[in-house]
Amino acid sequence: MKRSLSHTVWECKYHIVWVPKKRRKIVYGKLRQELRTILKRLCQYKGVEVIEGTICIDHIHMCLAIPPKYSVSTIVGYLKGKSAMIVFEKYSRLKRNFRGYSFWARGYYVSTVGLDEAKIRKYIKNQDINGSVRVCERK
Repeated sequence: MKRSLSHTVWECKYHIVWVPKKRRKIVYGKLRQELRTILKRLCQYKGVEVIEGTICIDHIHMCLAIPPKYSVSTIVGYLKGKSAMIVFEKYSRLKRNFRGYSFWARGYYVSTVGLDEAKIRKYIKNQDINGSVRVCERK
């Protein structure tokens, strides 16, 4: 579906994956449910649509429609940075395990979603191993 801004018609979709620092298996239980809410809210603030998403115990997969006024690195930095601050605020016990506010590892994986959107959405849905939490149940 094509979207529009004041002078632009666009369709920019990206498959993004990132992990906690040292790929720790730390995203489970209440924290997993909280991250789902946090990430959806942060995306709404920036006008980013969550097409598909899964939160696994040691990584996060998201398929996002990012408006062209933002770069992918800006949005990923925003999601990782703000979510880490909110997580540390609510779960202060985690501060002992991580230096500073670096809850997430520095890098991330990104690829553009073109004609393979259905295949990528299926791949993200199939990450439901070990009771992972879906970020979005869009059909």
